[in-house]
Amino acid sequence: MDEKELKKELARLKRLAVEIAGEIHDIVEDTLWVKYNELPILSAKIVAAIHEAEAFKAQHNL
Repeated sequence: MDEKELKKELARLKRLAVEIAGEIHDIVEDTLWVKYNELPILSAKIVAAIHEAEAFKAQHNL
């Protein structure tokens, strides 16, 4: 992959983490008392997504 493709992939990985954060935000804002049990699952997903993005960034010196 060239640098442009690497940056595009990093942006995609970051976007995935932001989308999960958006799901958490929606639950907190709108349906906390109904969907609170989803928060631990989403929290684990966001941590994994951020780790993946950071590892990719470090691996490719971005």
